[in-house]
Amino acid sequence: MDRLSKGAQKVQSVLNQFGLELTVIEFPESTRTSREAAEAIGCEVGQIAKSLIFKGKDSHMPVLVIASGKNRVNEKMIQKYVGEKIEKADAAFVLEQTGYAIGGVPPVGHKHHLEPLIDEDLMEYAEIWSAAGTPHAVFKLTPGDLLSITRGKVVAIK
Repeated sequence: MDRLSKGAQKVQSVLNQFGLELTVIEFPESTRTSREAAEAIGCEVGQIAKSLIFKGKDSHMPVLVIASGKNRVNEKMIQKYVGEKIEKADAAFVLEQTGYAIGGVPPVGHKHHLEPLIDEDLMEYAEIWSAAGTPHAVFKLTPGDLLSITRGKVVAIK
């Protein structure tokens, strides 16, 4: 675990710029889904901060939602915040907009600047875990750290 894969190292480099002690950890097992990540880490599914990319139906702009692993995103709620209908983005769009594949999208370090909508339920935990560039990499942070590094907006998503 001393040497990180290229994608995880890229995220670690971005995290280092924030001056916080945020450390990427890679697991031999998959952390692609919230359940897999929680099992590998040994935490509650709700502590997983999953970064989901949607696409504006008319604008085709990316919309980043950072949701608690225990929650399903209510797309109608998100549409109210962004002012247009949204749809789930396909794998090619996610890679094009973020530079990362689905299952490894971190909350920061994307190809294009994205200001996320952050699930209010993540705020109830002392610590949360987020993907770190690959389907095997994660990092631990606090909800306050998440707000600080993303400059996101806390909203109801369910």
